Amino acid sequence: MEANPNEVLRDLQKQLSPVNARKNINFFLLLNAGLFVTAAGIHLFKTPNHFAFGGTSGLSIILSTLFPSLPVGTFMWIVNAVLVILGFIFLGAKAMGWTIYSSFAISFYVSLCEIVYPMQGPLTKDTMLELCFAVILPAVGSAVVFNIGASTGGTDIVAMILNKYTSLEIGRALMVSDLGIVLVAAYLYGPQTGLYCILGMILKSTVVDSAIESLNLRKVCTVVTQNPDPVRAFIVQKLNRSATEQLASGAYTHEQTHVLMTVLTRHQAAMLRNFLRATDPHAFITIVNSSEIIGKGFRAI
Repeated sequence: MEANPNEVLRDLQKQLSPVNARKNINFFLLLNAGLFVTAAGIHLFKTPNHFAFGGTSGLSIILSTLFPSLPVGTFMWIVNAVLVILGFIFLGAKAMGWTIYSSFAISFYVSLCEIVYPMQGPLTKDTMLELCFAVILPAVGSAVVFNIGASTGGTDIVAMILNKYTSLEIGRALMVSDLGIVLVAAYLYGPQTGLYCILGMILKSTVVDSAIESLNLRKVCTVVTQNPDPVRAFIVQKLNRSATEQLASGAYTHEQTHVLMTVLTRHQAAMLRNFLRATDPHAFITIVNSSEIIGKGFRAI
């Protein structure tokens, strides 16, 4: 069936609209910010301490030790290039999407950090402090990238290939590969560094999940009041949000009351609480944290 020219034109106009253009710019800026923070963590804290937790950065750190004439950034270019080629062969260019850009962008940012701020050794003598930042910076950067629906490339390509062609559990397969890199690091750098690498590998996934939840955190506010008009007006006009309203009755008094439920940011939830405290002290409000808000105005279904 041939595409309708009018529909194609409408789709093109929609993509080029100012709103979508602004969304695309924000997406690109956030993607690069996340990749740069990840690269900074690799260069400043992972590489000088030989923290090879796994992934392309861990493999590149080991290769740079075995072949000291080339820096970590160069090996990241090589490893990511090989993975991108494998992705083209087994997945096709369309399936790779932003993964191609991310793979080379993070390699570029690591190389840029090496040029701008060469590292002769660890920043501090506190290995545990260095480990914390080696975990936190890449975790926060990865969380920003994952949160906008992109990836940091690298071993994500391996995961995509395994997901398409095998029944192997991806998480377990990647864990095994990361563990293999950690064991090689322990052999090369000694048991102390190896143990730090194991600890970093365990903490990495936990910190990434926590960072993503923190980025998505919203407050689900439920207000029970007998005077809903000011509350409704404050939510809609002042906070620029909407709410779901329903009639209810008290279990003890059997008096009719109104229940308004809305989802707000932390700052907006604090404003609503202060508003109720000043204007409707008899109102009842519950505020619950949620990181999975799906629907119009939030994350798409």
